[in-house]
Amino acid sequence: MFKNVRVWLRSVSTVGRKSIPPYEPAYKNMLRDPSKKYSAFKNIELPNRKWPTKSITKAPRWLSTDLRDGNQSLPDPMSIPEKKEYFQKLIEIGFKEIEVSFPSASQTDFDFTRYAVENAPDDVSIQVLTQSREPLIRRTVESVKGAKKATIHTYLATSDMFRDVVFNMSREDAIAKAIETTKLVRSLTKDDPAMQDTEWSYEFSPECFSDTPGPFAVEICEAVKLAWEPTAENPLIFNLPATVEVASPNVYADQIEYFCSHITEREKVCISTHAHNDRGCGVAATELGLLAGADRVEGCLFGNGERTGNVDLVTVALNMYTQGVSPNLDFSDIESIIDISERCNKISVHSRAPYGGSLVVCAFSGSHQDAIKKGFSKSEARAAKGDIKWAIPYLPLDPKDIGRSYEAVIRVNSQSGKGGAAWVVLRSLGLDLPRNLQVTFSLSVQQHADKLGRELKTDEISNLFKDEFITNTRVTLKDFEITKNKQLSQLTDNDRELYAVLRINKDSEGENSVTMKGQGNGPISSFLDALSNRFGILLEVVNYNEHMVGTGSQSKAATYVELSYINSEGVRSTRWGCGINSDVSQASFEAILSVLSHLAESKDIQI
Repeated sequence: MFKNVRVWLRSVSTVGRKSIPPYEPAYKNMLRDPSKKYSAFKNIELPNRKWPTKSITKAPRWLSTDLRDGNQSLPDPMSIPEKKEYFQKLIEIGFKEIEVSFPSASQTDFDFTRYAVENAPDDVSIQVLTQSREPLIRRTVESVKGAKKATIHTYLATSDMFRDVVFNMSREDAIAKAIETTKLVRSLTKDDPAMQDTEWSYEFSPECFSDTPGPFAVEICEAVKLAWEPTAENPLIFNLPATVEVASPNVYADQIEYFCSHITEREKVCISTHAHNDRGCGVAATELGLLAGADRVEGCLFGNGERTGNVDLVTVALNMYTQGVSPNLDFSDIESIIDISERCNKISVHSRAPYGGSLVVCAFSGSHQDAIKKGFSKSEARAAKGDIKWAIPYLPLDPKDIGRSYEAVIRVNSQSGKGGAAWVVLRSLGLDLPRNLQVTFSLSVQQHADKLGRELKTDEISNLFKDEFITNTRVTLKDFEITKNKQLSQLTDNDRELYAVLRINKDSEGENSVTMKGQGNGPISSFLDALSNRFGILLEVVNYNEHMVGTGSQSKAATYVELSYINSEGVRSTRWGCGINSDVSQASFEAILSVLSHLAESKDIQI
C-alpha cells in the first residue's frame, strides 16, 4: 500500500510541468495483461441454441453426493455414525438417488455401503463410484450386492489436457477403455443371472466434460451406450460434469444442448449435470443446464465439495420452489438440515448463504425493514380476501415454508430505521404503531443500541417500548364514570361529564387517591378537562390512533395518544402514550396517564 502511495506522490510532484502522469497502481504479483498467461475459453458454435427461451417447469431427478464427493472433500471425513445420520436425513428430505461412497477406497466405505444397501427404502437407488480398473470395479459391485436399486458410476478423463497431462492417453485409448469398463460392469450386474434381484443402472462420466470438445464427448458416450444397451424404461445416465468450471454458465448450457441434440436414442439416455463452483457460478450453470435439456442434477446440500464446492442443491431446489415449481424435496425443517450438515461436515453454513444462511431472512437496514413491514400488512389484507400469493419486498420465500419464524425476519441495531423496531413490537406485542410513533420510538432504539454497541433482542425492544410508552409508575386509574347531561345537550356539544378516581404514587409520601371531574364532547376531551381542573395541566391531543389486539371475546383496544404540553423550560413539546384495555375509553385514559406519569418523572409537570 505504501509503495503505491509513493508512486502517487511522485506523480503529483510534477505540478507546474506540462502534464501530470496518471496514477498507476504498482501490481505485485498479478499481471497487467493476463492474456499473456491465460486464454479465454473458446465458445462452441451453436447458432440456433434453444435454451435461452426455455423455462424450468418441473423438478429434475436429484442425486445427493454429500456422502461421496462431499465427504472426500472434508479435512476430517465423517465417521460411520455421522454418515448414517446424514444418510437418513437425505432420505427424509426425499432424495431417491444417493451416491454413498467410493467402496473400493477403504473398508470403512465398503462397510457403510453395506449399511446403505440394507437400510435404504425400496425406491431409493444406492449409487457407488469406481475408477475404470477391474479389481476396483469388482469390489464396487460386491459392495451393493442385494440392493433393490443400485447404480454403478464410472468415469474417465476426456478433456485433452487431462488425457495428455495426467494419463498420457489418446482419444482412441480413452474410447477403448470406456467400452472395456462398461462391458465389465455389465457382465457383473445386469447380465449376471445371480444379480437379477437388483434393478441395475449405469452412469458414465466423461470427466472434465466442461473442457472436452463436444464432438469427442458425444463420440465416447455413443460407444458406451452401444456397449451397455440401455432402454427407455431404464436409461443410461450420462453425467456431464463441470469438473472444473472453465467458462461462464451460458457456455456450459451450450455444451449440454449440443450433447443433447447430437447423442442418438435420446429417450434411452438421462443427462445429468454435476457443476463445480470454481467461478462461483455452479447454481447458474446447473439452472441453464436444465434449460438446455438436462434431466438430472448432482450436488451437495449447501454446496460442499472439492475446491470451491459442488452445486448447492438447497439453492437450486428452493429457487424452483419460489418460481412455483415443486422440487419434490422437503426443506420444511431447514434448521435441522443445517444442524446435521454443520455437525457432520464440521463446516458452517455461511450466514449469508442463500436460504440456509442464518441472516438471509433478516433485515437490519431501516428502508428494508420498512418495506418488509408494509409488505406484511398488505399481505394480511389480501389474505383476508382469499389471496394467498406471496409478495413481500426483499423476501422471495416465505420463511415459514422452511420452518423459520417471522420474528427472525427483522433484527434491530443502530443502523435500523422506524420499520424494524415497529415490526418487532407488532410481532411480539401485537401493537401496530402509527407512523409518527414509529419515528419517535426508532430514535430511542437507535440510542439504546448505540449505547450497548450491539443488536437488540426482541424482548429488549419490547421492554423498551413498554417502559417508554405504556408503563405508568406515578398515576393510575382506579375508577371512572362517564354520563351524558341531557340539559347540556340542548346547549352545547360538550355534554359528556366524567368522574374519575386516580391513585398517585409520590415515592416517599406513599400513595393517595384523588377525585376529579371534567366536561367535554367525548371521553378523551372530558378526561383532559378533568386533569386541567384538578392539576392545572393543559394537555392537547395532537394525534390519536386505535386498533384491536386479538380476536373474539379476548380482544382488547390499543390506543395511541400524542399529547402536547409546555415543558419545564416553557417550550411546547409532545409525547406519546399507549394504553391497552378491553374498554376503549379506559385504554385512552391509560395512554394519557402514561404520558402524565413520564412528564411527572422528568419534572416537566407537577402533580
